[in-house]
Parts: sequence; structure tokens; C-alpha cells
Amino acid sequence: MARKKVREFAGKRLLKDAMRRLHGVELPIRVAQVKAGALTDLASLVSANPWLATAKLVVKPDCLFGQRGKNDLVGLNLTWTEAEAFIRARMGREVEVKAGVSGPVDCFVVEPFCPHADEYYLCIQSHRLDTEVSFSPCGGVDVEDNWDKLRSVRLPGGSEAAAGGDAFAPLVAALDPERREGVGRFIRQCVAVFDDLDCTMLEMNPFTLDPHTGAPFPLDIRVELDDTAAFRSAGKWAAGASDADAAASAAAASAAGAAPSIEFPLPFGRALTAAESRVVSLDEGTGASLKLTVLNPRGRVWLMVAGGGASVIFADTVGDLGFAPELGNYGEYSGAPSEQETYSYACTVLDVATAGPDGRGRALLIGGGIANFTDVAATFRGIIAALRERRDALREAKMRVYVRRGGPNYQAGLDAMRAVGVELGIEVNVHGPEASMTGICAEAIAYVKSFD
Repeated sequence: MARKKVREFAGKRLLKDAMRRLHGVELPIRVAQVKAGALTDLASLVSANPWLATAKLVVKPDCLFGQRGKNDLVGLNLTWTEAEAFIRARMGREVEVKAGVSGPVDCFVVEPFCPHADEYYLCIQSHRLDTEVSFSPCGGVDVEDNWDKLRSVRLPGGSEAAAGGDAFAPLVAALDPERREGVGRFIRQCVAVFDDLDCTMLEMNPFTLDPHTGAPFPLDIRVELDDTAAFRSAGKWAAGASDADAAASAAAASAAGAAPSIEFPLPFGRALTAAESRVVSLDEGTGASLKLTVLNPRGRVWLMVAGGGASVIFADTVGDLGFAPELGNYGEYSGAPSEQETYSYACTVLDVATAGPDGRGRALLIGGGIANFTDVAATFRGIIAALRERRDALREAKMRVYVRRGGPNYQAGLDAMRAVGVELGIEVNVHGPEASMTGICAEAIAYVKSFD
């Protein structure tokens, strides 16, 4: 499971579409989004959303951080003219959300202003063995001050089996009888949406009841999706998907190895480096998995690891050995990438790993477990081609290479690695499955420490 946050605009759209598709319920949600690059075409936004010109509006950043009101970034009960001026005055403003984390506000969400008296809190989140559903009649900014009013139920083995009946009755028992049934029904419907969309979290703080229709109205929403479920849910994440459209789109996306049709923004204050952007492009063009996060551009220990699980183990081991500050990157290649894909990925990693040589030694860990179906020799051919091209950079960076791998054709791959070390005049230490997977971490760190 991989938890990925979406913007509030997308979360409300997902909820509205799924409620209509699953339950025939039309939630009173109307929402528009303004990104930094769209400031010059706000007239088109109004044409597509005519309610913007007639309703009183709420404006707030659609970025992944809280405390928006405390940063003077929330506008209430505004006309469209006032909302436009509010956005233009604040778009691009640099905001520090916590020590060391800052960035420009680059996206706003606009929706109708909903006068209300009551605010409720709802949170559905997945855990390892169950789903937890929590509700409080005291939501909004006061939810934590009234934590004693929060009630939770846990649904063992997932939530679908318990979504009916009176499983949620304890959550709404404190409500007035005239609201108990409606709010309880909404909670059941939200749990079904949570399951259907492969959510890992669905939180509304707060939601209220529309003063005209009595329908639930989420004032603020936080949605996290399991992006590894895109093979079956990508179509459902698309805007306005019907049951048939969702199924067809998900099947097509899965067959093509396509990325899900929804934006998963980076954490606020985080921007992709050129190398990371390159790997994102490579990853989007293949059915394999290619990932790269640069942690420390001046780091002295670098990873080129096969497999998501192995990448975690290698990174943790480097940290356990006290060298986390020197870990240059986190990433992985898996899913049987082609020789060319592995070559392109390896070139990108080597470029950042060898940049700015400072006379001290560096280490590159080319590791992994014992592959089930990946041709080790084929992927190693791509890495070897990259090593050959970056030979001078590797020498200047005093880079030493440590290899541990097993799986189909691993003997041929390891022999080729030994040979390229001799050919390039670079020390390459090679181990097969007879060695522990992370043993090379200690070897690499000992080499790097020798320069201190």
C-alpha cells in the first residue's frame, strides 16, 4: 500500500462522483480550482462554473499544508470580484508551514460559502488489519478541545462487510434523533466510497448539513489514495466516471501501464530536482518501476537497488550503521525494466552521485534480493553501459562500487560486473546470494570512513 495525498479539489470531486455513482446521491458540492499558470484565463473558469459569478464564495489554498487561516490565506463570503483579487494578491506568496519547510502558494480552491451552525468530524482510515471509522459532533477548529466526544469503531478485515446494518450506530448515538439517521446513513455511504476508491484515508473536518436541503456538505476534506491500486481504480479517479467508464478506463490504464488519471502533488515545499524529474518521466513511460529521491546531493553513499522492499532495507541499514546523513538518495528499479530503461536510470543516478567531487571517497551500492523473474544479466548490462560512459566521473569522485544480487542469470551478471571493474580501473566488489543482502553496506561505509 502506498498512501498518496490529493488536493482538496480532487478529494471533493472524487467524493461527489462516487456518491452519485454508488448511491445515486447528489451532494451539494460545487468546487473550482485556480493554479498559478491559470491566472490569465479566469474568465474561462467562470464560463465553466457560472455559479462563481452569483454565489458568495470561500477561497483557500489547495496545497498540502494546514493553518491556512493563520497565514491570512482564507477568504470568506466573497464575491467573485473580491475572490479574484484575493487570489491574485496571494498567489505565489512564500509561506513557512514549519521550521525549514516553506514554499510558494501555487493553487487555490474556490467554492460556495455555506452558512452553518453545526460542524461534524468524520475520519475513515485503513490500518494493517482493519479500518477505523471515527466521528465527533464537535468538528472544525474545536475538534481537539472536544476529543472526549470522539467515538470510533473498527471494522476487522476491512470495511465492506460491516458497512451495512447498525455497525455505526455508536458513532451517532449522541446526536438528536432527527439527525441521527441521516448522519449515520452518510457515514455508511462514505465507508462504501472509501472502499470503492481504494482510499487509505478520508477525513472531513468539518462537514455540516446544507441549510436548504439538509444534505451533508464537506467544508474541508482530506483524501489519501493507495496509488498501487491504480490498475483497478484509475478509471474511478477520473472526473465524472460512470460505472462502465470507470471499469473500461481502469482496464485500459492497467493494460498500458499508465499513470493514474489524478494528480498526486509533492509535499508542500518540495520541488523535483532535474534528476528526479528525469526518473519520473522514465517511470511514466514503462510498466516497470523506476524511482529516485535525492536526499543529500553531497552524500557519499548512493543506492542503485533492485526492488521496493530491498530499497527500504538498504536505506535502513545505512541509517542503522550511523551513516544516514551521508545517504545521497533513495530509490529503486524493479518490475523487470528493459536494458535501455535500466541504462537510462543508471545514468541519471550516476550523474548526481558523482557530481562535485571533493577528494573524499564515495560508494555506490548496486544491490537487491534474489529476483524471481528479472533477468539480472540484462539489467546489469544496462548498468554496465552507464558505468562505461561515466568512467571519468566515477574516477574523479573516487567512487567504489559494491554489488550483491541473485536471481535468473545472476552468475553472468556478476561476472560482467567483475570484468567491467577491471576494464575501467574502478574497484568493484561483487557478491552473490551466498552473502547477506546488506553486508555490502558495512563494506561501503568502511571505505567512505577511511577518508575522514
